Amino acid sequence: MQFSPLQSRLAASLIASCLLIALYFTLFTPHFALAAEVPGDSPIVLDDADFSPASQPRGSLNPVYEPEFSAFDRSILGRAPAGVSALTNNEATSMNVVAGSTERFVFTVDSIPARAMMERTLELRGEHNANQLTNRDNEPREAGPDPDTNDADGLVKRQASRTVYISANTCEQPRPLVASNTTTTEPPQLTLYVSKTDLNQSPGPLADTDSQFEVEFTEGAVMFNLTVSGDVYIGVHAPNATGFTTDWNFKVAASTDAYFYTYNEKDDADLIWVDSDAQGALLITHNLTESYDPVVEQKIMSSQPYVMFAQNSKDTSISGLKYSYCGLQINSQIAATKNGQFASMVSTGMTKRGQGNLPKQQFFFSGLNSSADYLGILARDGSSTVSGNGLAGAGGHVFKATQFSTKSDHGNCGIVFNLTFCDQIAYSVPSNPNFGNSTKLAQFYDDYAREMYENFDKSLQQVACEAPSNQRYSLARNCSQCAAAYKDWLCLVTIPRCEDFDNPAPYLHPRAMNQKFPNGEALDDAAIAQVKLNYKAAYNTSRNPRIDETIVPGPYKEVLPCEDLCYNIVQSCPSSLGFSCPVPGQVGFSSSYGRRQGDELSCNYPGSAHFSSSAVRLVAAWAVPATVTLFVFLLL
Repeated sequence: MQFSPLQSRLAASLIASCLLIALYFTLFTPHFALAAEVPGDSPIVLDDADFSPASQPRGSLNPVYEPEFSAFDRSILGRAPAGVSALTNNEATSMNVVAGSTERFVFTVDSIPARAMMERTLELRGEHNANQLTNRDNEPREAGPDPDTNDADGLVKRQASRTVYISANTCEQPRPLVASNTTTTEPPQLTLYVSKTDLNQSPGPLADTDSQFEVEFTEGAVMFNLTVSGDVYIGVHAPNATGFTTDWNFKVAASTDAYFYTYNEKDDADLIWVDSDAQGALLITHNLTESYDPVVEQKIMSSQPYVMFAQNSKDTSISGLKYSYCGLQINSQIAATKNGQFASMVSTGMTKRGQGNLPKQQFFFSGLNSSADYLGILARDGSSTVSGNGLAGAGGHVFKATQFSTKSDHGNCGIVFNLTFCDQIAYSVPSNPNFGNSTKLAQFYDDYAREMYENFDKSLQQVACEAPSNQRYSLARNCSQCAAAYKDWLCLVTIPRCEDFDNPAPYLHPRAMNQKFPNGEALDDAAIAQVKLNYKAAYNTSRNPRIDETIVPGPYKEVLPCEDLCYNIVQSCPSSLGFSCPVPGQVGFSSSYGRRQGDELSCNYPGSAHFSSSAVRLVAAWAVPATVTLFVFLLL
């Protein structure tokens, strides 16, 4: 029978297929398994699972329980080797450690999905912290792969490697066996050991140094980060401490997002010492923002982002703990924190006083010792707006300490601040404990300055301030600038800045030397003889007679107003008001004005403060009047 072309092709294909099947069975012998042959203890089969037999115990730390199901690893089951504590992402673990021993931890990275930061933080100007949680645009920082790489189930795919941030704080340290707060010997610091290899699951002083990292705590705190693709093994070792008790208490945390605890020892202190009296001290932060946006300012002014600790320098209870947030909270003499020690001795609030009239936070401490040196330590409880376990970077941040001191127990200098009219005034003024409290003292000075300003305001109203530009007294200045310059000058000369009479600084000017101190003591003839009384009135009385009549402070020294206050008034106000300035070297100039000398507070100006660092300094063109009021001492 004759095949058609299509039938011929089909026959050829069948013959070729049969030949290929015969060749396959000739060369290969297949083995098929029956269902009955499958072992009863065969592992469960899952997609992408590891079908290898259960892994052997790793290193010297044998697990108490190793899962029989190789599809589920130890990190998912939450088991840790015996004697090792498992760390949870962004959660601090508290532990005691005895001298000469090591506490160990494990942090399993690959069980933590990479994710974006869940909390936004309010970015404050000038903070260069290791735990900065936001970028410059104040947007959450992505702590992992792009969310677009999520799989169909919405789970973020694991990365090959991750950065792990390890931080710890010493909360309590050994105390001297002989009880004394004045001992100069500090207990040794704890040491952090970190390993990222399974060959060293017990990092510590006895382990191979090539397989681990070693970092000693600094003033009770430590920060360390590394990039890993597997488990991280951590050891915290306590050295032997002769002459001390044997226990430390610390908190350690690990995170794939940011350091949980942070500190800053490199930058200048972010806290400014404004001034002190015998029992109190006023401190203030730098500007918390550089923005003049009302919304931003209002948001910051409605918050109090910082806390603060204060410690007498002779008390060593925080020696070795100055960068530990929990250490300061437990051991500092005064803790301006929630439920902190002697927190009632601290009042805090927000202000725009000082440089730039931008938001700042201020702290006023009371009940301090006279003639004493103190440390003020600024800190942040968490990441500005959030704190506590489960939040990245929320364990607390500690800044470098600021030194300040209190005045003598004469009690004739008292701090005033938050004045209504002279709102840029915040420092010690001539005072007397018998006059009244600080509120009454502030009101006395503020009311007098307001009364004096009203006289000037009447004179300024006689000037054609609203005239066309070609008829005004100046094309460069106006009446508003004149009024502001006069107010700044007036507040400084009616409210003198007070220092102890025994302060030897050469720029200080003695006042009221013929009076007695509030406690009844008087200067001896030798002290008076040391002062060159070329202009006796400038030394025997205060610049404002009402101070001697009402306050009666006794001998004190004054930080004179800066000379540029005078120049600014002359430059800003109409010549018809008759202002002029004394000339340096002229009789009376040295008892009326001071001159700026670098970063030292050698003369007084609005918003001035004792600067313990060279970070920020207000340099403004202030001014002072003269002619009939040639010297500020004679003005009033």
